Amino acid sequence: MNARRKRVLLALIAGMTACATALADDIVSTIESKPLSELWLNPGFQTYHFQRNKGFNSNNYGLGVEYRFNTVASLTAGRFYNSDRDWSNYAGVYYQPFAIGPVRLGAVVGGFNGYPAMHDGGWFLAAIPVISAEYGRVGANVAIIPSYKDRLHGGISLQLKLKVFD
Repeated sequence: MNARRKRVLLALIAGMTACATALADDIVSTIESKPLSELWLNPGFQTYHFQRNKGFNSNNYGLGVEYRFNTVASLTAGRFYNSDRDWSNYAGVYYQPFAIGPVRLGAVVGGFNGYPAMHDGGWFLAAIPVISAEYGRVGANVAIIPSYKDRLHGGISLQLKLKVFD
């Protein structure tokens, strides 16, 4: 590639990067961290598994709690009937510092157990991308769960929640 083509290509890449950055700044915003005190309850979640032919359980009913202590973070814990048809427990922290309109973006980091192929059902750590939306006393968390070898089964989970205290 000659020098002129390289300069044109670099200018094109720089222009596209500048446009993408400007667009992202207009679409994605940073949430200011402010104290809150909200308690949310959930009945577990529904999961759409990526491996549809494996017969995984998609109805992951249970009971969970989420305590939002500020605008970007909350604590969570609960118990649910997992994809392997066994009981799992979890405890973790949501951190969602970004938003697109009313939708929060971030991850939940925490400990999980109850998956037979993962540490013989023992506890393990995981970080899971999460998108959340809340309106009044109702809300939803959508988690994108990555597959991990033949131990954990990836999917998209929808967790509905109800605010019981604020």
